[in-house]
Amino acid sequence: MRERLGIPHIARHRTFVTAVAVDAVGSGVFMPVSVLYFLATTSLTLPQVGAALSIAALVSLPFVLFVGQVVDRVGAKRVLIVANAVQAIGFVGYTQASSFAEVVLLTSLVGLGQSAFWASYSPLVAALSEPGERELWFGFLGALRNVGFALGGLAAGLVVTIDTTTAYRAVVLANAASYVVAVVLYLLVRDTAQQRPPEEDRAHWAVALRDKPFRILVLGNLVYALCSMALNIAMPVYASEILELPGWVTGAIFTVNTVLVGFGQGLVVRRMTGHARYRIALLANVVFAAGFVLLAGVSALSTSLAAVAILVAVAVYTLGELLGGPVLTTIAVDSRPAHLRGRYMALYQLSWLVCGIIAPSAFTWLLAHGEMTVWFALIGVAAVGALICMRMPSVLPVAAARVTNRADDAADASTVA
Repeated sequence: MRERLGIPHIARHRTFVTAVAVDAVGSGVFMPVSVLYFLATTSLTLPQVGAALSIAALVSLPFVLFVGQVVDRVGAKRVLIVANAVQAIGFVGYTQASSFAEVVLLTSLVGLGQSAFWASYSPLVAALSEPGERELWFGFLGALRNVGFALGGLAAGLVVTIDTTTAYRAVVLANAASYVVAVVLYLLVRDTAQQRPPEEDRAHWAVALRDKPFRILVLGNLVYALCSMALNIAMPVYASEILELPGWVTGAIFTVNTVLVGFGQGLVVRRMTGHARYRIALLANVVFAAGFVLLAGVSALSTSLAAVAILVAVAVYTLGELLGGPVLTTIAVDSRPAHLRGRYMALYQLSWLVCGIIAPSAFTWLLAHGEMTVWFALIGVAAVGALICMRMPSVLPVAAARVTNRADDAADASTVA
């Protein structure tokens, strides 16, 4: 049953899996109310809160590359622990924030902690898992985090309903507590620090930045990240503001995505077995494009039909998300030496941070210039992603490897489909 559902052997890493789940639930409680929290507990205006969050994102951008080098020097586990501790401190500080400067300082601190978390998370997962089963692990943990976000989101909905300063501060403290619990659990995870070759002692993170073949993969993930962010930014605005659909549709968009990711990711990863990684990533872009075509067509339907059609389009779109994520991350961690993984995964993570900065303004600008403009643009983005995936196997041989989903088959992973 476990194999059919695409669940890896978690017995040896139960503590780590529990820490990821706790972290996800705590984050899921706060994320939906992140802007509302500062509006409810400070005198800041909406533009000021938005500016503070944007500044925090910009501060985090160069920091992630520095963290990547630290991961290679001291190990991913230690960085992950510090990252969670920093975020716990930042969220406790949120309860005392009142001015714009304080909000900028604390959101920047939390942003640095988040950057450190994501720069060390993938290297740690790679160190704990075996070659050949990493798609299973990245898929499983991604689904687990998604379910955790959903559970946290339910609690956040209750807080919004209550709508008091005390309730919002309780959410922040609960999130801080989740980071503290995660720190304790991560401390119990076995150490995974790699022994570095002497010649790498003075290596700089630019060794990854100068790696042209790896930049192809980073560009491919940039496309994947842009497509993925359409769910949180473009789709809700499209449904509520452009199509003027009933309010429940926006909630249903996230529900469909969450259910499919939470319960379908393992099944999709299992179905990847025997197929070349780059072809799966290519298919992800094709499916993304199909979802965007369907979303563009929704505007021609009546309100009742549009409400159903947009959910069908979201389901198709989500399949692209399920296909691309585990494979692209596995290519990233498997394509370069373990002792340099921190640097390379930091560069890989940089694509997500860049998208987090440009996607909100780009998507909203496109939506303001026509009801289908954003979908045409995203179809073009997915097409570029497909071309990049076709290029990958010639510069990154691991991209041409078959997905095995079995650690003992890893030696055969280089067989091209």
